[in-house]
Amino acid sequence: MSQAVAIQNETFLNLLGELQLEDYNPSAATQLLLAGESRYIKDLKINVSNVLNNNQHVNRKDALLLALAVAINEKSDLLKESLTALARQAGATDAELAEVVACTSLMNTNNIFYRFRHFVKKEHYSNQPAGIKMTTMASPVLGKEFFELLSLVISAINGCELCVTSHEQSVLQHGSSESRVFEAIRLGAVIKGLVTVLA
Repeated sequence: MSQAVAIQNETFLNLLGELQLEDYNPSAATQLLLAGESRYIKDLKINVSNVLNNNQHVNRKDALLLALAVAINEKSDLLKESLTALARQAGATDAELAEVVACTSLMNTNNIFYRFRHFVKKEHYSNQPAGIKMTTMASPVLGKEFFELLSLVISAINGCELCVTSHEQSVLQHGSSESRVFEAIRLGAVIKGLVTVLA
């Protein structure tokens, strides 16, 4: 084994350790990166570590809950399990974890519905009541600001322009900052990239 391959393997093992994924069986994509001595392994390790641990405006618990929402949205069972455990270690309650699931599910519903309205731009569709129950948004366990932040990150990943615009405005109205929004969106992007490699 060359020194470069050994370094990449060690870096990747450190990433797995940070995510508590020591038993991970490398995907075909991961094997290609490792075999090809890809420098991206180091980038990925740094990016994931930074978004989960080194945010100025998103604390560790919030970062893990946002990452968990991305894992749920992207159907990564592997990351769902590890991020749930890490979020619990950071103080997340069962009610908070359940609300992350609920929020992610609701955003998948809304993103499809409102994206359709936005794409088609017909009065008939726009004037109809949505008819989608959203009581979980009224008084979320996680607080309105964080629920809106979660909603924004998932909407950005799912590509709903109308939802992104609406939730970005709402999260700021509930006391957040553009710096916090920026860090949350960057986190969502990095975790989505991580899922791509691990899947």
